[in-house]
Amino acid sequence: MSATQAAANKAAFGRFHDAVNTGDTELIAHTIDEVFTPDVLFHAPVPNGATGVQALKQVWTVLLRAFPDLHVAVEDAIAEGDKLVFRNTVTGTHRGDYRGLPPTGRPVRYAEIFVFRFTGGRIAEIWGVVDVLAQLRQLGRIQIP
Repeated sequence: MSATQAAANKAAFGRFHDAVNTGDTELIAHTIDEVFTPDVLFHAPVPNGATGVQALKQVWTVLLRAFPDLHVAVEDAIAEGDKLVFRNTVTGTHRGDYRGLPPTGRPVRYAEIFVFRFTGGRIAEIWGVVDVLAQLRQLGRIQIP
């Protein structure tokens, strides 16, 4: 992959990242339609068995309902071939139902790493590792001795 293509892929992801941090679900959904292929493969548990861009939109709807002030900070970004890897820190305040847990008002801070594969300038596949244990521990759902 050329440096130009890597820069274009980073720019496409940047549009999505900027939309996510607005907290505006309509803008996020619109940006998902522009930046991701319609049948994007999402290698992570998604709600209601949805697939493609609908799964991704549902993930963000659930997250923003639970954490309306959600913010994703990119700590590292690495481009290699047709892939981009991002290590992020996510913060927010639990203001809505999340994983069966009513709002606690507690802040959360957790790490995640995502790999995005691009095809034709759009994201076609996603692999993600999210520290859900940290989320649930901070929300009081799981106690660790």
